Amino acid sequence: MELQPVRPTVKTPAEAFTGDVYLTPIYNGTGPSRMTAALVRFTPGARSNWHSHAVGQTLHVTEGVGLVGIRDGSVVRIHAGETVICPPDEEHWHGAAADRFMSHLALLEAKPDGGDPTTWLEPVAQDLYEKANQQ
Repeated sequence: MELQPVRPTVKTPAEAFTGDVYLTPIYNGTGPSRMTAALVRFTPGARSNWHSHAVGQTLHVTEGVGLVGIRDGSVVRIHAGETVICPPDEEHWHGAAADRFMSHLALLEAKPDGGDPTTWLEPVAQDLYEKANQQ
């Protein structure tokens, strides 16, 4: 057993997020584990850019109301206690609803070769985000 200290919270980079988003690392796997876990907090209206994960991603909402969208235009509204599974290589985005905070645990695996499991893409267009909030 190993007790890990609480790691500092960091503001996420503007190149990958719109609005104010904060990340607290929880765990970065060491062999044979490749799991990464983080608590991600989104302020109202904040969201990730479009992105995908080589081995997929699991999002477990811990607080608030958020949105997750995929390229076909589908959007799900997510609430505390709910979990969303994003399959490998599916381009998606996620963030807070326009008028609510949202926090989730982000769980993913590193690629077997140790490379970055996330491919970051373009920001979510404002009109697409506004439409998603109306659903």
